[in-house]
Amino acid sequence: MAAPKELRVSKDRRVLTVTFADQSHPLGAEMLRVLSPSAEVQGHSAEQRVTVGGKKDVAISRLEPVGNYAVRIVFDDGHDTGIFTWAYLDTLGREKEARWQAYLDELEQKGLAR
Repeated sequence: MAAPKELRVSKDRRVLTVTFADQSHPLGAEMLRVLSPSAEVQGHSAEQRVTVGGKKDVAISRLEPVGNYAVRIVFDDGHDTGIFTWAYLDTLGREKEARWQAYLDELEQKGLAR
């Protein structure tokens, strides 16, 4: 997948807009944080996946390029181990509603708060 034309963080640091050639995806910092591709969140298998709650007010501190294929997002809660490939960011944008709803359902099932 080609690199996005633009990565733009909103002034309040709570939204990352990823603009590819064919479309833009505004992605909330909270969603990016709780769906981080890091091993800390995703585990090393589906059974090890962690449901992260309590990140409603998380913000993006900075973006760090990773080669020509990804960006590391550093969050203000200290999490910085997720490497977001262009393909993953595109997938999150295209599946945003379904993935967010699945996360909210998971929180409810586990009795966790945003």
